[in-house]
Amino acid sequence: MNDGVLLIHKPYGITSFDVVARVRRLYGTRQVGHTGTLDPIATGLLPVLVGRAVKASEFLTEKDKEYIAGLHLGITTDTEDITGNILTESKNIPERQTVIETAKSFMGEIMQVPPMYSALKVGGEKLVDLARRGITVEREARPITIHELDIEGDGADYQMRVFCSKGTYIRTLCADIGEKLGCGGAMSSLVRTKTGGFTLENAYMLEAIESLTPEERTSLLLPTETLFTHLPKVTLSDFFAKLARNGCEIYQKKIGATIPLGTLLRVYDKNGFFAIGEVREYPDGHAIKLLKRFDITK
Repeated sequence: MNDGVLLIHKPYGITSFDVVARVRRLYGTRQVGHTGTLDPIATGLLPVLVGRAVKASEFLTEKDKEYIAGLHLGITTDTEDITGNILTESKNIPERQTVIETAKSFMGEIMQVPPMYSALKVGGEKLVDLARRGITVEREARPITIHELDIEGDGADYQMRVFCSKGTYIRTLCADIGEKLGCGGAMSSLVRTKTGGFTLENAYMLEAIESLTPEERTSLLLPTETLFTHLPKVTLSDFFAKLARNGCEIYQKKIGATIPLGTLLRVYDKNGFFAIGEVREYPDGHAIKLLKRFDITK
């Protein structure tokens, strides 16, 4: 079966949906999805879910990510990157040390207003679709965290390594740095290097995958449970695994487990990972209830 996680190195100029469409053809299944959009200007790591792994998407919480971004100072654009229409230009670029100190001042928890050119939805419609029609709507600032920010460069062009929380828009970070400097700034490039515990070094180019045999392509798929390595694991005996599959709750006291109430967990039997479960409260105590099985197609 073609089930699992495929790490793609997305090239410049195509959408994340374009990647999904090509993977569907390569693996002969409509069951393909991705775990986090990359804009056409962006390249880098795009984890793609294939087959029954698509069912994992509802349990995937966005995790911290790492990017390598280009910052071009002296312009502002309507998209906050260099592909947009230029709104302002300035030749008054601050000195290198001022740029570095200003960029690093964004480290920590900050408030950020999502850009109009984003996949966020307002009233059921993506902001980017509204922006393309010339419509601008109010967006509330949201808390994000910049854990690490390293910056190198000089003149108008810099490169930043940014390790950040979910919901961070690097194009907006570039624009905000430029605004604080007084000269304007726009994102000139973006590479996602880490997300969800995966790294770019282990990703494959689409052209390389296309050159492989069907068997070789299947061998590239990581097991679905790699998406959930951060969750605790419980292994059930044949008896309790059968009960769980039949919809019964499995009381922790009967299997010697003491996982906190509300915890999501990986559920295994003798054949390996087969479900995501949750610890819930029942009249007779805390018990594990299966939420999603990965050993069946539905």
